[in-house]
Amino acid sequence: MAMAVEGGGGGDLSELYSSSKRMSLKIRYDLERLERLEFSSASSSSLSSSNAVVPGSSDDQATAIRRDINQIQSLCADMDRLWRSISNKPQRDLWKRKVEQVSEEAESFRASLDKYQSRHQKRVQDAQERAELLGRANGDSHVLRIFDEEAQAMESVRRSSRLLEDSFATGVAILSKYSEQRDHLKRAQRKALDVLNTLGLSNSLLRIIERRNRFDKWIKYAGMIVTIVVIIFFWRWTR
Repeated sequence: MAMAVEGGGGGDLSELYSSSKRMSLKIRYDLERLERLEFSSASSSSLSSSNAVVPGSSDDQATAIRRDINQIQSLCADMDRLWRSISNKPQRDLWKRKVEQVSEEAESFRASLDKYQSRHQKRVQDAQERAELLGRANGDSHVLRIFDEEAQAMESVRRSSRLLEDSFATGVAILSKYSEQRDHLKRAQRKALDVLNTLGLSNSLLRIIERRNRFDKWIKYAGMIVTIVVIIFFWRWTR
C-alpha cells in the first residue's frame, strides 16, 4: 500500500497507486485464467480428431484485459504528473520508482496479451483450414460435430472459471480491507513515533519498534500467500 506523501497531490497519488496495484492484481489473474482456458481448450481438442477453436468468449476476455491495461497506463500518466510536483526529493524519487514499476508491469501485461492473441489467431486460422478440409472430405455434419464437442468443453471450462472468479473476488475484498487497516495502523505508528521522539526515548527502543513493524509486514505477506494458495487449491478441487 502506498504511503501518504507530503506536498502536492500526495493523497491523490496514493489513491491512484492503490488503484493501479489492485488493477494489476486483477489483470494478472485474468491473464492466468485466459491461459488456463487456452490450455484446457487445447487439451480437450487433442482428445478429438480435430483442434477446432471456438472464438467468442476468449476474444471478449482479451478485449476486457486490454481495456484494463489501457486504464493502468492512464493512471500511470496521472501519477507521473503528480510525483513531479512533490517538493521533497527523497519522496519524489521513491514515487518515481514506484510509478515506473507499475508502468513496466503494464507493458509486461500488454506483451503477454499480444502473445496470447497471436497464438489464438493462429489456432483459429488453423481450425478454419482444417474445417474446410474436413468439410470437403466428410461433409458438413462432421465439422458441426467437432465444433459441438469443442463448445461443450469450453462451457465446462467457463463454469469452473466462474467459480474461481467468485473465490478471487472474495480474496480481493479481504486484501483490500487489510490494506485499509494497515494504512490506518501506519498513520497511528507514525504519530506514536513522533510522541516517542518528543519524549526522548532511547534509540534501542525505537529499533525494537522497527523490528516489530518488519515482523508485522512478514505476517501480511504470509497472509497474502496463504490466501492465494487457498484460491489455487479451491480452483483445483472444483475442476
